[in-house]
Amino acid sequence: MGQHLTAIYDTRVSEGLLRPDPEQRAVLLRLERLRERLEAPRKASLFSRFRKPAEDGPSGLYLWGGVGRGKSMLMDLFFAHVGIAEKRRVHFHAFMQEIQNALHEARKTEVDDAIKPVASAISKDLRLLCFDEMQITDIADAMIVGRLFEKLFEAGVMVVTTSNRHPSDLYKDGLNRKLFLPFIALLEEKLEVDELAAMTDYRQDRLAGEQTYFTPANAAARRSIDALWQDLTHGKHEDLVLEVKGREVHLPMYWAGMARAGFWDLCGKPLGPADYLALVGAIKLLVLENVPQLDSSKFNEAKRFVTLVDALYEGHVRVIISADAEPENLYLEGSGSFEFERTASRLREMQGADWGA
Repeated sequence: MGQHLTAIYDTRVSEGLLRPDPEQRAVLLRLERLRERLEAPRKASLFSRFRKPAEDGPSGLYLWGGVGRGKSMLMDLFFAHVGIAEKRRVHFHAFMQEIQNALHEARKTEVDDAIKPVASAISKDLRLLCFDEMQITDIADAMIVGRLFEKLFEAGVMVVTTSNRHPSDLYKDGLNRKLFLPFIALLEEKLEVDELAAMTDYRQDRLAGEQTYFTPANAAARRSIDALWQDLTHGKHEDLVLEVKGREVHLPMYWAGMARAGFWDLCGKPLGPADYLALVGAIKLLVLENVPQLDSSKFNEAKRFVTLVDALYEGHVRVIISADAEPENLYLEGSGSFEFERTASRLREMQGADWGA
């Protein structure tokens, strides 16, 4: 058994890496109990490879609360210090894409129940599954998660997940939601549900007083954004692929609800409102770099940029931007220049210290 999670937390607080928060510390006490169970010597059985978590407590933790409260940070601290090899951390959206693809392949074999082999393959040699940002927006996902998670729990997999919503608010107002209700009941039965009610939005706090719109988009802007990104993510990132109506939106720089991309990555490709809405559903902060001055020769790119900004604005996503000009001077001539005034106004508003709170 390694150092207690609260001791690690206290050390980071003393080093100035974190601010002390009693709510966060209380969550770590719960996570430490899960860690102790995972690291305890396993009881051999003829019928199962692992002692099931349900035998001595809940099958995991469902941690929910507002944006920027530190949920992902706490889960990452827990995940990094659980002394077992049979563990996995994955963004929930990416996980469900993986499941849908695996189900598609399983159905080709004409198996009676495609979920069984898929769940079996996932749970093989896996004891801990950590999800970042559980949310259900797709009916295809809503229809399978109940039986999938039932199989995972039966296999003894412990689940720790973060979410911005209480389980009862998942897939709220979704199509055929009554068919989804058993999954909510399963989560509340199997997992300890805990709200992280920290008073401070730590992501906002780290950006308080920081410049978030850089012009021109030169080497100095890049260095400043690199420093902000390092502070926000502690140098970590992973790939996130969003699948939207058969297309893929690739975010190679993603971590804990934050993404970093170039203008041409998001506005130079034939993406539309559905793609940007999927992006907004997966992130709470976007670093968008190298926005050029736009004119009639870049009408399509400008139109996509307007659509992207609208989606970010409506979704209350925090933004950090580098651009070749101030918002009011990004698009001065050509069709749509008048409409762009609203985009410039929104970009200004989104630079406010309390934006996205």
